[in-house]
Amino acid sequence: MVKLMIADDSDAIRLVLKDILSIGEHEVVAEAVDGAEAVDFYKQHSPEILLLDLAMPKKDGLEVVKEVIAFDSNAKIILITASDDQKVINECLKSGATSYISKPFDFNSVLKSITDISGNDN
Repeated sequence: MVKLMIADDSDAIRLVLKDILSIGEHEVVAEAVDGAEAVDFYKQHSPEILLLDLAMPKKDGLEVVKEVIAFDSNAKIILITASDDQKVINECLKSGATSYISKPFDFNSVLKSITDISGNDN
């Protein structure tokens, strides 16, 4: 079981991710609805993996990546993006994000990404 945090301003996306993660027997330790909450909740809950929407209010994904990595250089961050802006995605990856999943995502791609970076076979 991996302890994860979801940061996405869409209620529907958070709900779908929670369903996928529960089927994969993972635990959601926190949910953030904007970038500022994402940074605060990451510091409070220390999840093993952060699932992070790239486009959010208050702080965008790149700002969150930079702040979380500054706080925890070993943070594992999976970006979730509908954007095909490879420049922004690459900037996030250079800043410390581990990988990314494109929306619309499927069940298997989410669980595979978690398994790949956690080393956990669940």
